[in-house]
Amino acid sequence: MTSQSTAVPTDRGDLDVRPGGTRPARPAGSLRQRAGAGRAAGFAMALPPILLIALFIGFPIVLAFAFSLGFTGGLNRTIALIGQNVHEAQGGPTFGAYADMFTNPRFLGDLAVTVIVTVVSTAVVILLAAGIGLYLKFVGGVIGKVLSALAVIPLFIPVVIASWAILGFYSADGFLRSVAAQLGVDFPVWSFTMVTVVIGSVWTSLPFATLLITSGLQAVPQAMIDSARDAGASFWRVVISVVVPMAGVPIIIATTFTAIGILGSFTVPYFTGPNSPNMLGVDMSNYFSAFNQPQQAVVMAFVVFAIASGIAAVYVWANFRSARESGAV
Repeated sequence: MTSQSTAVPTDRGDLDVRPGGTRPARPAGSLRQRAGAGRAAGFAMALPPILLIALFIGFPIVLAFAFSLGFTGGLNRTIALIGQNVHEAQGGPTFGAYADMFTNPRFLGDLAVTVIVTVVSTAVVILLAAGIGLYLKFVGGVIGKVLSALAVIPLFIPVVIASWAILGFYSADGFLRSVAAQLGVDFPVWSFTMVTVVIGSVWTSLPFATLLITSGLQAVPQAMIDSARDAGASFWRVVISVVVPMAGVPIIIATTFTAIGILGSFTVPYFTGPNSPNMLGVDMSNYFSAFNQPQQAVVMAFVVFAIASGIAAVYVWANFRSARESGAV
């Protein structure tokens, strides 16, 4: 009995030999056409959200940037007529609004406070989330589950309610001062200070960072940890040399998301922070509505946008590195 051979079609147009006879393989041109049609269909499916983002986000950003450079015509004409201290372009862009803000001591102080609060709050959030994740990874048990559950609770509490609770908790007649007074201790009043802004920022940002970092740490193979321990590595050597590098991408992503969220926050600093200095999210709202200086408010917005873009670049790098390690690129 003779066996029948079967040839796999190739791009060169080889014959497809099968028990039922022979027929020519599909030519390479048709394969390329199908691939092109698939790419076109995918682009058509992705086009509506892209157009939506371009129309409702991209175009207003371009319009606002032109207004910050003094282009007050067209769609910017109405706000330029209503606003005060508006710098108009004379044949070319003007940086008068930027010069106003970067020579304004109030803006420089608010910018410094915004950066400091963002750095401090992000560091505290990442340390707490990493601590909870490491405890779950190496110890676990009931305490670890309780810690992870407590860290996620702020996710289900509205920011406004949490801000008012924090404000009352650290006020002059709040819980901490009342307990400290019973012990003869004069506890400081933290309401309407940047301390409560940091506490509120940590409270609202901790759940997401905990979920992301904990999942990243749990994905580290236990065999790698056991091998390092067998080689005589201490706990901290295992954490620094094995766990953190292997969970580095989730940690970086959590850090960037936390920093961007705190950088542009409004509710927490508005309710719990002082009138001055305060974060730029509150300050640009005051300049736009209370001071009627929309051009200066737009300048603040683009300063925040520039800082956030720098943070986002780290996020894009982390995603690219993760995709490259997984073989997607």
